[in-house]
Amino acid sequence: MSGKVLMKGNEALAEAAIRNGCIHFFGYPITPQTELAEYMAKRLPKVGGLCLQAESEIAAINMVLGAAASGVRAMTSSSSPGISLKSEGISYMVGSDLPCLICNVQRGGPGLGGIQPSQQDYYQATKANGHGDLHLFVVAPASVQEMVTLVGRAFDVADTYRTPAMILADGALGQMMEPVDFDTALAGKREVPEKTWATCGHEGKRKKNIINSLFINPDELEKSVLEREERYKLIEKNEVLWEEYLVDDADIVIVSYGISARICKSAIEMARAEGIKVGMIRPITLWPYPKAALAKAANTASKFLVVELNMGQMVDDVKVAIDCRRPVSFFGRTGGMLPTADDVLAEIRKLNGGKQ
Repeated sequence: MSGKVLMKGNEALAEAAIRNGCIHFFGYPITPQTELAEYMAKRLPKVGGLCLQAESEIAAINMVLGAAASGVRAMTSSSSPGISLKSEGISYMVGSDLPCLICNVQRGGPGLGGIQPSQQDYYQATKANGHGDLHLFVVAPASVQEMVTLVGRAFDVADTYRTPAMILADGALGQMMEPVDFDTALAGKREVPEKTWATCGHEGKRKKNIINSLFINPDELEKSVLEREERYKLIEKNEVLWEEYLVDDADIVIVSYGISARICKSAIEMARAEGIKVGMIRPITLWPYPKAALAKAANTASKFLVVELNMGQMVDDVKVAIDCRRPVSFFGRTGGMLPTADDVLAEIRKLNGGKQ
């Protein structure tokens, strides 16, 4: 495939992973991401890869751990409750300093919830996707093309800093079809360090490598955690991504990500047509969070509005980023419901004093 092709989001994610050198996939079916695994099952045998449907989500993430330990690029995908089951294995991978890619095509929750689009896993992805002092590199695409582009970025960051990375998409992006350009997405690939730590055999030519997350000696465990923290600081310094839209003169700044941000863009255009000065900051990396961009916007904007498909999970991050210098309001839908641009416009009008 060359040039632009029309693809479903889930399938485009899978193809992007293959083109970025990932030919080892381990997963388990769950709506609304199953097409990703199905695509891998069809394509990987043709390119000398391995796609294995595990007996459970728990088994799948531990297979990823084993593959990643050997130095190959490995990937899994799931949807919300499936990611919950993988959380222990994710923590083991962080503790073992292993890179991988995890795709979460979110559905509604808690529990089994429903199969409609959601952004209810923000807390899980950015605050507690496993036990211990850990972070994942988390990116939130807003289009199928961006999903494809961010797959390569996520793999590169994972390999560079030896950490799991996550694509946090949602059911709408996974199921929608849009034109994608893989050649553009693959441009600008970075050099990643050689995996000298991998347990891939050495024919007696070097000291054997050991992959482990268990430290009986507390001094050794603390040293491991502190070393990882230094890498997290580098990620925060070097890897933050965001988009600004009409922010320079905005009195009201919307903060939104993923599919919600697309809805907000339409609402902003409608509000601007009414003379309301509103703009948007779209976090692309949810961790690390674009704190500096929000702090700068707070110097000129008077109000912030968070829009997401949950009950306001990102609100506190916005408040912290702007040091609570401006009021932060929230509007969202949950349970698989999507707001319309008119719904968001109504909230903008309220913040504008009810003026149209």
